[in-house]
Amino acid sequence: MTHDIRLVAVDMDGTLLDGDGNVPEPLWELLPRLADRGVAFVPASGRQLATLRATFGEAADAMTFIAENGAYVVRAGVEVASDALDAQVVERAVRRLRSLAAEGYDLGVVVCGKRSAYIERTDDAFRVQASTYYAALEEVDDLLAVDDDVLKIAVYDFAMAAHSVGRALDDIAATHRVVVSSAHWVDIMNPGVDKGAALRRLQAALAVTPAQTAAFGDYLNDLEMMDAADWSFAMANAHPEVVARARHRAPSNTEHGVPTTLAALFPEA
Repeated sequence: MTHDIRLVAVDMDGTLLDGDGNVPEPLWELLPRLADRGVAFVPASGRQLATLRATFGEAADAMTFIAENGAYVVRAGVEVASDALDAQVVERAVRRLRSLAAEGYDLGVVVCGKRSAYIERTDDAFRVQASTYYAALEEVDDLLAVDDDVLKIAVYDFAMAAHSVGRALDDIAATHRVVVSSAHWVDIMNPGVDKGAALRRLQAALAVTPAQTAAFGDYLNDLEMMDAADWSFAMANAHPEVVARARHRAPSNTEHGVPTTLAALFPEA
């Protein structure tokens, strides 16, 4: 049985990528099949655009990406939408995070711009974490001197973010969006910025309805994306809130849940 699905939005970590952080091999066979049927396959991630493009290699030029947890949407190399933070907000957040570090929080800050991501903490332990998600990464002496459109501020918490830095940013959360995007990452963005809002913008640009949209996710930053798609799938390894929000289930990322489900939704003729 086939369905009139025209848009497939897929989270990366814990959803599409396997246990080793790689794109599962079956997906590469599915991508041409989806393209032939006029279905847009859209990675939707907290990762930066450069990292997503590197992940998909030659296929990236024709693809659409929702990057930076929804703050940046690009289709075939052309910007569809972006939502940059005001410079005053960036300064406020960076200074607040510096003060938390001075209080003893073990954290690293990534200022995420359109051109690159930027860090001023450069020890190996933090740089390894940052470079995993930010292929375009620059070391700077002062994050407040960065000259770029800042889409997001990402914080890596060496403790469990939901119980540490995630709870220490109430002052920022009073005016801006603060989301725990994984066990150790917290993102600061403009109000209203999330993967769901980005997906709705993309639906409008492509003239696609929620009924024609599928979405796959596993963590809290995927919740709004579930709401924007009638065909919403929680991975077997998903956070309980994502399971409660989604309408359908998919096998875990380690079981290649995304390509397995897509193969069932789009069987070969």
